Formats: sequence, structure tokens, C-alpha cells
Amino acid sequence: MMGASRLMGALAILPTTVLLTISFFVLVVLRKIEKEGLKAFGYVVAALLWISALLVFSMGIYVLSTGRHPMMKMMKGMEYSGPQMMKGPMMDSMMMHHGQGKPLKAEAKGR
Repeated sequence: MMGASRLMGALAILPTTVLLTISFFVLVVLRKIEKEGLKAFGYVVAALLWISALLVFSMGIYVLSTGRHPMMKMMKGMEYSGPQMMKGPMMDSMMMHHGQGKPLKAEAKGR
């Protein structure tokens, strides 16, 4: 499991490259635009793309160096809490009210 997380860190170079390529083309188009308002917007977009690329790349470096991915921890938490979310007092009361303890599928099947 540790190797897979590190591989995900190494793969952070792909979205980083895509973001920087898009920002390059935004800057190329900005050289041909004459309206100042549109130029300012283009520079803001390019800056946001650079910040996004920096964040993605730094997360990749973090995952490579530590071997821990923050989303993997969240996914493990959801794995354990997912089926339990369906078993609760609210679901029990809905089943008791709707079909006297019978599953909802059985009631729909009889119709």
C-alpha cells in the first residue's frame, strides 16, 4: 500500500504539466489581446493556474517523501462508515413506518 501512495505522488507531475501548459497558452493569447480589462483577467487566470500547479506539485512531493496520501485516509474512513450509515434509527423508523419491518424492495415488488 505504501508503494501505491508513492506512485500517486510521482504521478502529480502530469496535472502539474497540464496546468503549466494551459497557462503558457493563456499568456501567448494575452500578447495578442489589446483590451486592458481582458489582459488583466488573463493575468489573473495565469496566476491562478500557476498557484494550482504549485499546490498539486507540492502535494506530490509530500506524498513522495512521506508515503502518506491524505485522500487515502479519508477513503479508508468512508469504507468503514459507509455501510453503517444505512443502519441507523432513521432508517429503522422508515422501514417500520413504510412496511412494518419489511424491506422497501419487497413492497415495490408486490405492486
